[in-house]
Amino acid sequence: MRPVSSVPSPQSQLVGALYRDHRGWLLAWLKRNVACPQRAEDLSQDTFVRLLGRDELNAPREPRAFLVSVAKGLLFDYFRRAALEQAYLTELMLLPEAEQPSPEAQQLIIEDLKAIDRLLGKLSSKARAAFLYNRLDGMGHAEIAEKLGVSVSRVRQYLAQGVRQCYIALYGEPT
Repeated sequence: MRPVSSVPSPQSQLVGALYRDHRGWLLAWLKRNVACPQRAEDLSQDTFVRLLGRDELNAPREPRAFLVSVAKGLLFDYFRRAALEQAYLTELMLLPEAEQPSPEAQQLIIEDLKAIDRLLGKLSSKARAAFLYNRLDGMGHAEIAEKLGVSVSRVRQYLAQGVRQCYIALYGEPT
């Protein structure tokens, strides 16, 4: 067993300095962009956690712009997932009450939808749309190509990217 070093890594020192020097400013920026102060707190913390998770991190020339760019990515993910959850709940309201899943099942479905969204979030918007049109709506390659304004061969590439992301989620990175 390796002894645990009490000396922080240069990366964690950099993130610590960014946190100490700019967290208050970032939190104020997030509060202006998110209605819920608790969500702003969470996004602020998530921004620094994301930085700690990076393999390599260099001192940014413009720390606040750098932090905003990381936070905007998290904010975008949050709003996209909230819209996905709202769309699901709206569809549930259209079902007769007797056919609606239990609250526990609804929560599990929402978590699954968020996991699928994270998985497909690594694709471009057109690749994600092509994959969903094909898998959820049963659309063919030509129909998707017309809808997206791309060639059929590009649709095939998009679908291959989607399948690859699913493979990675299930089995890990291919060797």
